[in-house]
Amino acid sequence: MSSIIEVRNITKKYADEKVALADLSVDISSGEIIALLGPNGAGKTTLISIICGLTTLTAGNVFVDGLDIEADYREARSLIGLVPQELVLEPFETVMGTVTLSRGLFGRSPNPELIKSILENLSLWDKRASPIRELSGGMKRRVLIAKALSHEPKILFLDEPTAGVDVDLRRDMWRLIKNLKASGVTVVLTTHYIEEAEEIADRIAVIDKGRILLVEDKSVLMERLGKKQLSIDLDKPLSGLPTTLMDLGITLENDGKKLIYNYNVDLSDSKISEILLAIRSEQVQINDVHTEQSSLEDIFIELVTEGQA
Repeated sequence: MSSIIEVRNITKKYADEKVALADLSVDISSGEIIALLGPNGAGKTTLISIICGLTTLTAGNVFVDGLDIEADYREARSLIGLVPQELVLEPFETVMGTVTLSRGLFGRSPNPELIKSILENLSLWDKRASPIRELSGGMKRRVLIAKALSHEPKILFLDEPTAGVDVDLRRDMWRLIKNLKASGVTVVLTTHYIEEAEEIADRIAVIDKGRILLVEDKSVLMERLGKKQLSIDLDKPLSGLPTTLMDLGITLENDGKKLIYNYNVDLSDSKISEILLAIRSEQVQINDVHTEQSSLEDIFIELVTEGQA
């Protein structure tokens, strides 16, 4: 699949010499949904702002459908729809007026049928004559999406689209994003929600401290996130690990006071039942048992540690 966005070795430094992005490169394929995951301050919004031409580069190049975002700004920007985090809308304008005006600002000719279709898909048609100030926060976010789609972009950026919305609206957003992909739109979203990325993304990019730590197919990353660890605290420390437990993949830690077993979350390769039977047969006394699942933070720590090694 061809790349519709090519980010090449971009760096962004601010006046105070703070580095927001550091020699970052990433390709985004045409027609995919890619989720950018990372903590606050990781550089997600800065990256989106640069691709959308809202923030200037310090170094590097960005191409949108083959167009340089600096040399061919107007043409490149016309291919992009952006839904920002902030609910910035004219409070006294109507929904219909807001979305129609946005299309006109991109130089597109009036298309009432298209606007109607967008509003209907976003459950906004009944609110078309309502002033923005009368809408709920969730409805305002839908208006932002309608504005971003009004000029028929090939690429849609969604910066934390479901932040602060209820579960039902979040799932509505997920359905909308899937439908956009089906129509050929490339979708790039930032999110804090692992379940959101798991639900809708094809690939996931993890960003931290202005660097891309990894870009992987969703299934590969979720397998990494799905690792679990079984910890068994022993009543009395073991001087050594019995062969029967060693053969099951058990390790002995904490000065012989803890047994550790790592396995996949789907239990496809789990030997927990065998382990418990083996522990009983070896007459090992258990004090406590608990499990832990790796988190996105664990992956950050692992990758950063590897990068510093």
